[in-house]
Amino acid sequence: MFDPIRILLVDRDKVAARNLEHVLVKEGCGVTTLTGGAAAMKFLESGMDDPCRFEAVLADLNLDAMEESQFLRHCLRLQPATEVIFISDKVSVASVVDVIRQGAFHYLTKPVRPADLRETVLRAAEHSRHKQVRQGLRSGLARQDEQLPLITRDPAMLRLLEQARRAAMMELPILITGETGTGKEILARFLHDSSNRANKPFVAVNCGAFNEELLANELFGHGREAFTGAMRDRKGLVETAHGGTLFLDEITEMSLTMQVKLLRVIQEKELRRLGVTTPVSVDVRFLAATNRPVQAEVEAGRFRQDLYYRLNVVDFHLPPLARRQGDVPVLARHFLEKYGQAVNPQVTGISRNAMELLNHHAFPGNVRELENIIQRALAFATGPEVTEDDLPDSLRATANPLFQRTDDRLLSLEEMEAKYILWVCDALHGNQTMAAKVLGLDRVSLWRRLKKIQARIVDKGEAPGDGVPSG
Repeated sequence: MFDPIRILLVDRDKVAARNLEHVLVKEGCGVTTLTGGAAAMKFLESGMDDPCRFEAVLADLNLDAMEESQFLRHCLRLQPATEVIFISDKVSVASVVDVIRQGAFHYLTKPVRPADLRETVLRAAEHSRHKQVRQGLRSGLARQDEQLPLITRDPAMLRLLEQARRAAMMELPILITGETGTGKEILARFLHDSSNRANKPFVAVNCGAFNEELLANELFGHGREAFTGAMRDRKGLVETAHGGTLFLDEITEMSLTMQVKLLRVIQEKELRRLGVTTPVSVDVRFLAATNRPVQAEVEAGRFRQDLYYRLNVVDFHLPPLARRQGDVPVLARHFLEKYGQAVNPQVTGISRNAMELLNHHAFPGNVRELENIIQRALAFATGPEVTEDDLPDSLRATANPLFQRTDDRLLSLEEMEAKYILWVCDALHGNQTMAAKVLGLDRVSLWRRLKKIQARIVDKGEAPGDGVPSG
C-alpha cells in the first residue's frame, strides 16, 4: 500500500552486508549496498539534488568516535531527512550517548538480531517520512510561491485578495471554486500564510488521487496491525496538519462515506486512526477547493449538504484568466523572467504581435496554460524576443479574426460582437458552458445570441449553422 523504505547499507564486510540486505529485502525495503564510508560519501555527494533519497542509512564502519562523527555529519548534511543507524561490536555507553546527541537515530550492537533490525529500520523510516513531510511542505511552499505568486492587476482579483486577507485571520472553513488552472491551491497557501497559523504546517491533499480506502488512510492514519503489513502506528495528514491548515483539493471527488467521516472530524475536532478506538484531538483549519459547481453536486446527491454548509462558511470564486483584465501581459512577463535564465537567457522580452495573440487567446487552461506557452516559446525563440512564430500553432490558428483583417472595410459593432462570440466558441471546441463563462454571459443568453447570429448568416445566403456550435 505504501512506497518501499529506501535504505543505504554501508558495510566494510561484504558477507555481513549480504546477510543484512537479505533481512531488509524480505521486509520489502529497497536496499543500496556500498562498501566503506568513503564510497558512501562519494555516492551521496553525487545525489545532492535529491535530499530525500533514503529513509535510513545503516552503517557498520568499524571507525573510531571521531571518524564516526564525521560520517554522521556528512550524512545529515547531504540527506537532512534521513535517519542514521550505526552497527558496531565495540560500543560504550558514552559513545552511544554522544553519537545520538549529534543526530544519529540508533545504535545496534553485534550480533544484530533480525527482529531488532526490522523494528529499528521501520521506526527510523517513520521518523524520516515525517521529516520529509515537514521539510517538503516548507520547501514546497517556497517553490510554489516562486512558481506562481498571486500576481494580478485585475480589479476583481484585487478585491478578492483583499477579502482573502481579512478572511485569513478568521478561524473559519473556506471553500474555493474555479476552473482548473486558475490557482486554487495558490489562494489556499495565501490564506494560510496570511493567517495566525502561518508558522504551522500547510498540508495539501488531492481527494481525487486516491480511492476511498487509501484516502481514509492518508487522512486519518492507522494503528499498528490495522491491516496486513501495518507494522507501526502511522499519523495521517489531518494529524500532520495539527495547529496548521489542511487543504482538501477536488473535494467533490470524495465519496459519500468519506464525506461523513470528514464531517465528524470537522464537527468533533477529533479523529480515530484506522484500527484504533482511542480518539485523537486535532486543531486544524480546513480549506477546500473544487472545479465543479458544488450546489449542483448537492442537488444531484453526490455531495452532502451538511458538509457543504460546514465548508462553505466563506467562499471565494477564482475567475478564469480570460476574464482577468490586464493579467495576461503581467503574468506572461513574470513567467518570462522566471524561466528565461534557465531556458534561454538571450530572450528578454515579448514582441507586440506575440503579446497581442496572447491577449486575445481564450486560455481554456487558464494560468497554467499561459505558463506552459511561455516555457515552450522560450525553448523555440532564436532572437531577443518571443515572437508570434514561437507560439504554438494551435494558438496562432485560433487567433481572433478581429485582428486578421483582409480588406479595408470597418466592421459594425454588431458584426464584431458576432465574430468574437463565434471565435470564442470555436476556440473552446463548441463548449457553450465554458464559452458563456469566458464571455461573461449565462448559457441561455449565449444561446439566444447564437440563434440570432445563425439567422443573420442564413439571411445572407450562407449555409445554416455555419460557424455556430450546436448546443
